[in-house]
Amino acid sequence: MNKNDIKNRRRPARRKKENNFREWVVKTSNITLFAFLEEVYPSLSRNNIKHLLSSHRVSIHGAMVSQFDFILNKGDSVIVFQDPIKRSGSKNKLPIIYEDDELIAIDKPSTLLSVSSDKEKRNTAYRLVMDYVQSKDRHTRIYVVHRIDEDTSGVLLFVKNEKLARELQDNWQSLVKKRGYYAVVEGKMEKSTGTYVDYLKENKLNLMYVTDDKKYGKLCKTSYEVIRESEKYSLLDISIDSGRKNQIRVQLGYRNHHVLGDDKYGEPANPLNRLALHAYELSLLHPQTKKLMKFRSKMPKEFMALFDKNKK
Repeated sequence: MNKNDIKNRRRPARRKKENNFREWVVKTSNITLFAFLEEVYPSLSRNNIKHLLSSHRVSIHGAMVSQFDFILNKGDSVIVFQDPIKRSGSKNKLPIIYEDDELIAIDKPSTLLSVSSDKEKRNTAYRLVMDYVQSKDRHTRIYVVHRIDEDTSGVLLFVKNEKLARELQDNWQSLVKKRGYYAVVEGKMEKSTGTYVDYLKENKLNLMYVTDDKKYGKLCKTSYEVIRESEKYSLLDISIDSGRKNQIRVQLGYRNHHVLGDDKYGEPANPLNRLALHAYELSLLHPQTKKLMKFRSKMPKEFMALFDKNKK
């Protein structure tokens, strides 16, 4: 790519300017980080841009990147901080479930964001995994193919290969064969097994709700099986067919079986001091090898302990 190509490229709109960072979303693929910074900082000299990188103030999704030739892709979030970014230093504690040359799956803790949000830019699973893979090879990067909620723990998959990432992103619904969750909810279920089929919409507060509007609502299906129950709570094995935003929490809460600790969609008890929702399995068909790959995480011990504690 020459300078004329860069000048003729449409400059991406700046998303935010706050006290300690500036952020942009990349609009096209296969542009180097240095070229992108030249676009968004037209008044800076090349030496000043090099200084931004060498002083560790540039990040992708909050993960520090200093390579000038790092390749950006559409949808990447480039964040430039006023202060230097430190490596997470958590590579030895990273809960890795599976890793090969193309994929890496972790057991994400509750309260950790999958990727950066409007409020949090640095403390994310993406950053931890990016720091880890770059500690082994600074030219390696990871791609986001799905997310789980901040307060949900469990299996979170990243991809190291751009082509594979695009294939998974474009065909996620057809390639994913199972999304399994454990949840502890209020009350006893009416049946030991069941399936909820609803349409969901999002309101102005970015909260999902069940609607009768089949034209604009998004269809979702959630199936469950009761594993344990007490007078107060039920432990469920859940599978979802669609993966809509917050669908488990919304559909169960709609039927007065709120997930424990879910103060976003109700006011249930919070005996575990966390959201009682855990993504225990992600199974998908590898689009290139056609191999069925299963990534699993154990149920949090506190889920079952809650029933032993409340055993009558």
